[in-house]
Amino acid sequence: MSRSSRFAFALCLLSVSVLAAAADGVVSASHPAAAAAGARMLAAGGNAVDAAAAVQFALNVVEPQSSGIGGGGFMMVHLARTGETVIVDSRERAPAKATAGMFAPDGLPMSFPLASTSGVSVGVPGTVRGVDAALKRWGTKKLAETLAPAIALAERGFRVNRFLAADIANDGGRTQLFPETAAIFRPQGVPLAEGDWLLQPELAKTLKLIAAKGPDAFYRGPLARAIVKAQQRARSELGETGRGRMTLDDLAQYRVAIRQPLIGHYRGWTLATMPPPSSGGLTLLQMLGLLERYPLGDTAQGYGFGSAKILHLMIEAMRLAFADRAMWIGDDDAVPVPSRGLLHAEYLAGRAALISLDKRMDTPQAGDPLPWDKADVRPKVSSAREESPHTTHFSIIDRWGNMVSYTSTIEHTWGSGITVPGYGFLLNNELTDFNFLPGADAAAGNPGANDVAPGKRPRSSMAPTMLFRNGKPLAAYGSPGGATIINSVLNVTLDLVDHGMSLQQAIDAPRLSVTQAGGKVSCEGGQGFMQPAIGVAAQDVLRRLGHEGLGAIGTDGCQARIGSVQGVGIDPASGTAYGAADRRREGTVITIRR
Repeated sequence: MSRSSRFAFALCLLSVSVLAAAADGVVSASHPAAAAAGARMLAAGGNAVDAAAAVQFALNVVEPQSSGIGGGGFMMVHLARTGETVIVDSRERAPAKATAGMFAPDGLPMSFPLASTSGVSVGVPGTVRGVDAALKRWGTKKLAETLAPAIALAERGFRVNRFLAADIANDGGRTQLFPETAAIFRPQGVPLAEGDWLLQPELAKTLKLIAAKGPDAFYRGPLARAIVKAQQRARSELGETGRGRMTLDDLAQYRVAIRQPLIGHYRGWTLATMPPPSSGGLTLLQMLGLLERYPLGDTAQGYGFGSAKILHLMIEAMRLAFADRAMWIGDDDAVPVPSRGLLHAEYLAGRAALISLDKRMDTPQAGDPLPWDKADVRPKVSSAREESPHTTHFSIIDRWGNMVSYTSTIEHTWGSGITVPGYGFLLNNELTDFNFLPGADAAAGNPGANDVAPGKRPRSSMAPTMLFRNGKPLAAYGSPGGATIINSVLNVTLDLVDHGMSLQQAIDAPRLSVTQAGGKVSCEGGQGFMQPAIGVAAQDVLRRLGHEGLGAIGTDGCQARIGSVQGVGIDPASGTAYGAADRRREGTVITIRR
């Protein structure tokens, strides 16, 4: 069977063996209560966008450490009637008073723990505007209807699961720094544990306010004033330089962007993924372009899943693509990104020539894609901070075939740690995704692709993705995980296309990740549901090739947990919709039946 048909065949097998009845819609989310909120919209006749709105608001209640109205995200929507795929970009923006050097006021970068838990890190939130914009364009439900499940969850409460309990217990101090946050998650100084009942009346009040008065209730008036005041807090070590710069005007003037997806091709399949200001799509497509020249999936040539050959190639492709990512990618609205050059076949051929099958390459430098692009800038690498693994992703398909792939975040686990007093939600620390040390250098022609600037969006790794065949959407998926998001999506894509796995098998399979040009390898073992295993013998080959991060010869160095992919798909033969969820969190699929 050809490589290009294996995934379609696996989908057919899945639909025959698991899905005997047609579906009116499917929701795949990282928490059962959030999945139920989306399913409620579908059962009431709503479409995928309505369900996405309900899931997003519910996640603010049940996964407050990862996502919420104090943050932002990217919603990819495929419209079945027109065949159009669009993106609602509600990424946070830097305030108008932001400056390139605000994270290094004395020429030295601030400490990340201090900066990220002070108001200076808080970007202008976009989630409420983003969800409202999507509903007004493509939804069928009113904003208030989609908020109802979240309001009920916040008012009536829910049981804390082991993931939320662990994030409270191992919070790095973030739920303890500010009294409003501690009061919710550490009542009387005792961290909530698995099984405890969590009520959030102030958050319920806030969601009711937005339901009654619309998004302007968030971006103007008393709530907006409370947000501005809250982000003026700073850790004492930073003093005035740690205070946020957001104003009421910044909130009132926030606007979402409606974007076209970045389109790429791999072995006859088409991918729609996220363009800048995310680095996710470009880096993903670069890695696929580097790998396409090799016979991945051909077990006869030693390129089966988990083989040393394929793992080595994946590592080297990641290192090359992440070197380019650090150099070239930022907010394309502020600084031109040479997207065409980075994906040009001749440029990728030159980059791929650096890969040797016999040894690990020396730490690669960024390439020069400009001869294949219209841009005339030559930035150099700047200093940026690592992204948090805590974000969230969910995917939805409705009875009409509309699909949503949505990744949202408040950046680090618990965001800034600042809960808006009286309103019960956390503020993001998204501005730490910018360079802490400015990279702009006029003499070197460096525009500072990811330097802080007024109104600019910080570079992201989020990569909501859809996979098409012959113009028909077959799967939508994405992941949390900071910079590892890109590699989680790559792993799943290779598993689907090259290894012929079903979507659930691809989500369950162990993953491998490298997020820096000179970085160490992180990988998952074959414990429990994560099968087939990445064996010690293959790891030993990687060690002998020079790869670092796997520990000593003869040991199992694949002990990481990477990402949490939630996906939906359509069987290409029957048109039946189905879902697949990740057990690395409390992944849940709910199918609405006719």
